[in-house]
Amino acid sequence: MGISMVTDKNIILLALSITIISCHGNTGTEKRHNHRNNLIHVQEQIKEIQFEDAYLSNFARIFTMDDYLIVRDYKSMEKLIYIFDRNNFSYIANIAPRGQGPHEITNIGHIGIDEKNHLFYVTDHGKQKIFSYHLDSVLADPSYKPVEKLNLNELQFPNKYVLLNDTLCIGQIIEPTGSYGFNQSIAKWNINSGEIIPMKYTHPEIERKRVSFAVSKENGIYVECYHHHDLFTICDLDGNLKYNIYGRKWDSTTSNAKQYFGDVIICNNRILASFSDGMDRTFSNDDLPAQLLVFDINGNYINTLETGYRIINLCYDDRNDRLVMHFDDMIQFGYLTLDDNLLN
Repeated sequence: MGISMVTDKNIILLALSITIISCHGNTGTEKRHNHRNNLIHVQEQIKEIQFEDAYLSNFARIFTMDDYLIVRDYKSMEKLIYIFDRNNFSYIANIAPRGQGPHEITNIGHIGIDEKNHLFYVTDHGKQKIFSYHLDSVLADPSYKPVEKLNLNELQFPNKYVLLNDTLCIGQIIEPTGSYGFNQSIAKWNINSGEIIPMKYTHPEIERKRVSFAVSKENGIYVECYHHHDLFTICDLDGNLKYNIYGRKWDSTTSNAKQYFGDVIICNNRILASFSDGMDRTFSNDDLPAQLLVFDINGNYINTLETGYRIINLCYDDRNDRLVMHFDDMIQFGYLTLDDNLLN
């Protein structure tokens, strides 16, 4: 009888321990955030950017390179890429004419940055090609013509990517599955040969993956933030899972009815991601996030920054330690200087 009672007691204690661990969710690679309540209002700290001599649409995307901001605007009527001074936002150049002809861009996509070699790569989804631009030559010669770098495979191609060196990238790979559908994955991609090697980890409960991603070579990680699930994932650069981080509204339902994460960046040892907290999608910009969640590189929650503006995308200016943001709101572009009070 005594042995039986002790055994039953041990079973009960073990069950309670498992329940407690499941509730907190911090078991090895699995973390759960039930509260993200450290709210900081930053709207008054955001400074408006007014890009001179340029009318930019809501389809613009900002990249940093050397002393410059490179802005791609899919909706620009004539030339699709603007170059501005990184420090004072003054206009420098407007390149990449829209069109079907040689050295013109039909349907502009991602811009890949190779700062070491002063190159940036422009994807043309219309021609299924990537073109190479030498930054110094672009700035010195208004008639500069890009060089064709690579032909893309229409059945499997990078939508976005980050260069780790001259050859190897980590990219978001698109595989069309019909007239409108597609699959998304993260892979190593060789920008010279076009070889694609899928990363090892993908979340087993997500059937239709829709993510934004960011890469940090310095921290040896990449991050995937899910648009329609309260989840982000941290992996090492070989695709091994480090952490799955679940929010309080996590479930694995296959649906695009709710919006969670938007854009994500990694700055120094912090992850910043725009977040809508499961807002109903309106298929307009009304469901864009106004908040930024701040995490450390292990996915531990730090702060929530309330911007007061609807955020389209983010860009980190490491030289000035500021976050450059594109809004669909009363101001179109702005920057926020990142200090210890916001990131710790």
